[in-house]
Amino acid sequence: MAKESMKARELKRAKLVKKYAAKRAQLKAEGNYEALQLLPKNASPVRLHNRCKITGRPKGYVRQFGISRIQLREMASNGLIPGVKKASW
Repeated sequence: MAKESMKARELKRAKLVKKYAAKRAQLKAEGNYEALQLLPKNASPVRLHNRCKITGRPKGYVRQFGISRIQLREMASNGLIPGVKKASW
């Protein structure tokens, strides 16, 4: 499990990105890079990092489900994800 502070930090970054998205787009269209640099660093979408919705794990993230590979395997084995089953042959 990730620390709660790390999960909170990612949520805070996501809110900042959403808040400044329109302003960033406008400044980029104008080519005003000096004003763009005055915006907060965490307002940049590049600084966001995907995390597992259940555990907060930053690595092994599966975009289609929004969870880590470990949680995906456990949930699929338990039949909690419809349409997904473990391969066997």
